[in-house]
Amino acid sequence: MASPIGALVVLLVLVGAWELYVDAGGADPLILPAPHAVGQALWNDRALLWSNFLVTAQEVLLGILVAAGAGLALAVAIHFSRPLRASLYPLLVASQTIPVPIIAPLLVFWLGFTILPKLVVIALVSFFSIVVTTLDGLATVDGELLKLMRTFDASRIRTFRHVELPAALPGVFTGTKIAVAVAVIGAVFAEQAGSDSGLGYLFQQSIPQLLTARAYAAVVILSLFAITLFAVLSVAERLAVPWAFNRPGEKIS
Repeated sequence: MASPIGALVVLLVLVGAWELYVDAGGADPLILPAPHAVGQALWNDRALLWSNFLVTAQEVLLGILVAAGAGLALAVAIHFSRPLRASLYPLLVASQTIPVPIIAPLLVFWLGFTILPKLVVIALVSFFSIVVTTLDGLATVDGELLKLMRTFDASRIRTFRHVELPAALPGVFTGTKIAVAVAVIGAVFAEQAGSDSGLGYLFQQSIPQLLTARAYAAVVILSLFAITLFAVLSVAERLAVPWAFNRPGEKIS
């Protein structure tokens, strides 16, 4: 397991180098604010940042839930149907090549200035990793277990519930952890396309006003939020699928 102290040391070194670079005149503070300026913005604009963070956090959490549900359902459907895999899987891959700035305004036009277009964008950019990792998990089921279930005359659904689904759960968690990072990016693009609140909207408004430190403060909050979600999912994964972390020969505690 990676050491949090080591990560903190690396972070401090990077922040220190960033501070020295800006203070030495390496970049205009209006383009790249120093870390201390970003810290000041985090404190001075804390109320504004917090209110907009609540909006973005709601969008991201709901969007990930939609992506997880849709991704798991699609993966199971593709797993059960070879014709569906052949016809649908290429379209799923193609869906990830659509630039968000192109589709987001169209979704706003169709669904209005509500939370719905944001959820669609977040789900669209997030669900593919869940589909892929879940399918990989379903494909790694021990063939001997499947033969054993057939020996006991188990139905297809029973085999899926007792053998295949448990094997796929680690993949679901892995895909969702990947989705967390891209969901935050998707939320920013969605808010910039059509919104009057959220950290993405605040970021977009801050840059033209030369409030670059505030824009960077919004990015810091988004990064911390994504890291927190990733950590929470990692803990949930260890609790839900402890067998996935056991080395061969170890007993589950």
